[in-house]
Amino acid sequence: MAAIGKTLIIFGIILVALGIALICLEKIPFLGKLPGDIYIQKKNLTVYFPLTTSILISIIISLIFWLWSRR
Repeated sequence: MAAIGKTLIIFGIILVALGIALICLEKIPFLGKLPGDIYIQKKNLTVYFPLTTSILISIIISLIFWLWSRR
């Protein structure tokens, strides 16, 4: 039972960190407006796909997990 408790505490800390990151990421002006992000606006249609932003976030998360696994 102690292992389950530790796991829940770790997941809780991760969720809090993600929440704080999401709040802080709104204040980064260039995030979501990078070159390569697809934005199409027509008369009755708007399509936005943050391709470059998604790749950048994926690289950062992969780097974090890689560093975590080496620990």
